[in-house]
Amino acid sequence: MNTKRTKRWNGSLDTLTADYLNDVVTQMTSYGERVQFGLSGPGQRPNYQVINTFDKKMAFDGNNHLVHPKEDEFVGSNATGILTLEQIKAAIAGVGVKKVAATRTARTSTRSSPAAAKAGDLIDTQKYEYFKSNIQKLPEGIRAHSQEISDLMKKGMSAEAAFGEVIQLHF
Repeated sequence: MNTKRTKRWNGSLDTLTADYLNDVVTQMTSYGERVQFGLSGPGQRPNYQVINTFDKKMAFDGNNHLVHPKEDEFVGSNATGILTLEQIKAAIAGVGVKKVAATRTARTSTRSSPAAAKAGDLIDTQKYEYFKSNIQKLPEGIRAHSQEISDLMKKGMSAEAAFGEVIQLHF
């Protein structure tokens, strides 16, 4: 019996190569500023979809060729959360470093649960959506207070309320 086995991607950005992520950034620069990776495909170069500001989506395979995604490929547990261009660039900058840092700090820190990670992704997504929708109304320099906005949202504020609070405090 002859079988072909492929190693599936585990969903962690730090396991993807910088070359692959640079290819993803190239597609994001051309077609949209957000990306979502599929978890159901084989290999270490997962399929992904680039999403623009109008929520139009273009799917690509691991070789950066345009594909028509399966109906459930980017839905629910079959996909990662939506990531921004800045998050992908940060992952590229940390490729090869995250694994070393994680092994050093694993003894002293507690790991967050997958539910907490998903909540953090949801906050980032909501914050990004509000920012993109209201960029003309927001003051110059609001980006410097991104972490403060995230902290307020983690305490239960909506994106609109968190942005309003920061604007009231600093502008």
